[in-house]
Amino acid sequence: MSKRNTQYRRHAISNLVTEQGEVSVEQLASLFETSEVTIRKDLASLEENGLLLRRYGGAVALPKEVVSEELGQQVSSRKLALAKAAVNLIRDHNRIVIDSGSTTGALIQQLNHKQGLVVMTNSLNVANALNDLENEPTILMTGGTWDKRSEAFQGLVAESVLRSYDFDQLFIGADGIDLARGTTTFNEMLGLSKVMAEVSREVIVMIESKKVGRKIPNLELGWSSVDVVITDTDLSMQDKEQIESHDVKVICV
Repeated sequence: MSKRNTQYRRHAISNLVTEQGEVSVEQLASLFETSEVTIRKDLASLEENGLLLRRYGGAVALPKEVVSEELGQQVSSRKLALAKAAVNLIRDHNRIVIDSGSTTGALIQQLNHKQGLVVMTNSLNVANALNDLENEPTILMTGGTWDKRSEAFQGLVAESVLRSYDFDQLFIGADGIDLARGTTTFNEMLGLSKVMAEVSREVIVMIESKKVGRKIPNLELGWSSVDVVITDTDLSMQDKEQIESHDVKVICV
């Protein structure tokens, strides 16, 4: 199925859900003469983009109050811009690590046109989103101890699994940036982030500029471990120059 046909089908599904209020996977598979697996991936993509809600065996239209709330949110569009910049750094057949988090999670849908990727993650949400891609990459999971705060696996088992591989790139978020020291986090479980960086040849931090300068005590990655920071154009020139002084490339989008 070509990309154009996929886009057409998903657009048609979205319109159908809006008109009917509810559709089933079986109904859609018959209507578009494709497999139920493909339809489920369509519904997952449409839900990811806020166009419907998946339900067992199908999907339903978004409640009007949810649509109104989402129209008032601008955070997702900013994270999407960061994700589009990040995906341009990924080559076909790269081996990458995607850390847990909503900012790095925005990268997933951008991977659909990449070929032969191997993706390691410690996040079930990331793994599920990768599995829903039509052009599904090879997915690796760290396993380990489940951390409720970060909603991801952490600990010695996860670190050991990571050390069994080597990767081209790590895509990671942060709770803040200390201009003098590096990325910071509220989470005290720092070990896995450091190992992710150790086993990756290039470390890309995806972060909104409003988090730059936050006073957070836990240093996650020192500047010596970071290669690229992708942020938005609200970053001041002074802060940009200070980050670049640590031999870090800054991409503002």
